[in-house]
Amino acid sequence: MNYCETKSVVKRKGKESDETLSFTNSNNNNDMSSHLLDRNRAKRYPLLSFWELPNYMKDNEYILRYYRANWPLKQAFFSLFRWHNETLNVWTHLLGFFLFLGLTLANLMKPHVVDLLQQFTRSFSSGAEKNVSDNIKDLFLGTALLFDLKHQIPLKMELESTDLVIARWPFFVFLAGSMFCLLSSSICHLFSCHSHDLNLFLLRIDYVGIAVMIITSFFPQVYYVFLCQPHWQLVYLAGITAMGLFTIGTLLSPSLSTGKYRAFRAMLFCSMGLFGIVPAIHACFVNWGNPRRNVTLAYECAMALSYLTGTLFYVTRIPERWKPGWFDLAGHSHQIFHVLVVVGALSHYAATLKMLQWRDTFGCDEA
Repeated sequence: MNYCETKSVVKRKGKESDETLSFTNSNNNNDMSSHLLDRNRAKRYPLLSFWELPNYMKDNEYILRYYRANWPLKQAFFSLFRWHNETLNVWTHLLGFFLFLGLTLANLMKPHVVDLLQQFTRSFSSGAEKNVSDNIKDLFLGTALLFDLKHQIPLKMELESTDLVIARWPFFVFLAGSMFCLLSSSICHLFSCHSHDLNLFLLRIDYVGIAVMIITSFFPQVYYVFLCQPHWQLVYLAGITAMGLFTIGTLLSPSLSTGKYRAFRAMLFCSMGLFGIVPAIHACFVNWGNPRRNVTLAYECAMALSYLTGTLFYVTRIPERWKPGWFDLAGHSHQIFHVLVVVGALSHYAATLKMLQWRDTFGCDEA
């Protein structure tokens, strides 16, 4: 082999070494990219099955998949926009919170309560009030005069003579309690996947929110019904507040936040709600001659039915009990419970509006 041939071989080997080095670097870069991609995928935090959960999160054995566990707060927050078995639990009460926030702002911006359910209220009340009196027609439009049964004074004169401003604070207490309950529930369902300690804390706040909503629901009805009997206001509001504080104190125990005491918690909440039977019966007698009595009572019955039905779903875990795994993402009992809570709160809102209309018109003079 001569010098020229040797030189060309050396050059060829050098070129091959460069190509080999370039190929090796390329492979290394690809490996690094794949590794970073795998790490990024790992950061997305996979959804788990029921059997992969830590023990403190095993609350409903009939929901089998799509759980989050031990997620950082940031990832938990952004799971608001990701499908898992808590997505609808979060959004049902979060939308309810924004709905009641809108109602609160609407009422704060105007001197009189704004009935955003006007069409529903009007259609519902027109049929009910016809059975009470044939002379009461088209209350909202004022096409007929409503006379005071005691003094035979037309509605227009009654308004001019009283010119009352009925306190709104009980109404806003109810709205604030509802918003606190709905928001605390949404936060609980969104962030309880973070850690055991935060899970226990948020569950207790969630139960406190339910108790607060029940307590504050009594304030407008008791206050406006017994406006002319302040001693009964004190008795009933003190009674429900004492029951609520006892319930809150009991539920703040970490052990009572576990799934084992699900029925016990439901019993406490139901006992608070059933306390309302006494002032409700009393209110029926107090307002026996009030033509709005049946409409208000219908709304309150709708509220009670919604709450009790929702509690029944919560305790029995129907329908996921019948078909485990079928309702993991949508349609399970807790989601139904959430929807019925919002429906019940809206029914109570409508009943409170009827009470306010009555008191704004007649004050302490019975209609």
